Amino acid sequence: MGAVQLLLIAIGGAAGALMRYGIGLAAQAGGVSFPTGTLAVNLTGAFALGFIATFLVERTTVSPELRIALTIGVLGAYTTFSTFSLETLNLLSDGEWSLALLNIIASVTGSVLLAWAGQSLARA
Repeated sequence: MGAVQLLLIAIGGAAGALMRYGIGLAAQAGGVSFPTGTLAVNLTGAFALGFIATFLVERTTVSPELRIALTIGVLGAYTTFSTFSLETLNLLSDGEWSLALLNIIASVTGSVLLAWAGQSLARA
């Protein structure tokens, strides 16, 4: 991988991390133990990745560098399934079994469905 690609991934990653922080804060309800901020980021990230990856490959002739910057850089930093995993473990450790199960079902099912929706929209 060349220096230009790495730089574009880094720039995209910085943008994605800032987006993740801002959207996560905005979506997190005050005082609620359920991680709504992370759920919102995972679901919107799944939709965006499904749409952008499909649209760029099937509908445009953008450069591989731009595609990598958007998918690996921006969306790779934006989506946070590692945070999802830790927060789910924390809910389980706190005895919040029903919230942990809700988080797992909503995150996994919602992400797969929204990735499909993004892909379908890109192909429409």
